[in-house]
Amino acid sequence: MSENKLRILLSNDDGVYAEGIRALAYALSDLAEIIIVAPDRNRSGASNSLTLEQPLRVTRIEPNTYSVQGTPTDCVHFALNELLKDDLPDLVLSGINHGANLGDDVLYSGTVAAAMEGHFLGVQSIAFSLVGKHHFATAGKIARQLVLQHLSAPIPTNRLINVNIPDLPFDQLKGHQVTRLGARHHAESMIKQKDPRGHDIYWLGPPGKEQDAGEGTDFHAVEHGYVSITPMQVDLTAHESLGAMNLWLKEGADG
Repeated sequence: MSENKLRILLSNDDGVYAEGIRALAYALSDLAEIIIVAPDRNRSGASNSLTLEQPLRVTRIEPNTYSVQGTPTDCVHFALNELLKDDLPDLVLSGINHGANLGDDVLYSGTVAAAMEGHFLGVQSIAFSLVGKHHFATAGKIARQLVLQHLSAPIPTNRLINVNIPDLPFDQLKGHQVTRLGARHHAESMIKQKDPRGHDIYWLGPPGKEQDAGEGTDFHAVEHGYVSITPMQVDLTAHESLGAMNLWLKEGADG
């Protein structure tokens, strides 16, 4: 690594050989030293899970590229706490995911979870998702733009950033919008089938339709051709409810 050169850790949930992470690395290759630490296979939907009862097996498959038999969170945890602990990266970028991570889908997303782990461990982190599976070069250009923007003026908030890019040629994008997470209806019912031995098996139903997808949401921005940029916080405390909960408990004690 040349002196003062930017250093970026890449991870994902689609696996170390996925087109999206390769497109991301290519888009940033002249800006930074790129280190890839990603799952050995598709781990979509892994959310923030960690592997606790088995060791992580890590294989160096190329210079600065490591395959991990684990979850996206495992990958970033290993990278920041072991592989790169003496020289932490300047950024953790996750993606480019093969498909959207909009609204409450972020709760299940391994892509967002990888970025969240970087955020937990004190490194500015961004998750990138392509809302489709075709225009990865477009998403790579957007990632490059945002990294350059961060270099010229650091992201002005200590937040995890979730970015969704419409699956369009770059010159057809309408621009960027800062958004909030929308919401879906509940997922469809489970799909029940039989395996070849006659045992019941169950598949998760498809995601529900958008429920909260109005102006200002990530759903709305992407639907109208804009890149959605959503700052996210990890603190799940319902702060506005603390007073009501204290009153409720006091009333119970007084009764």
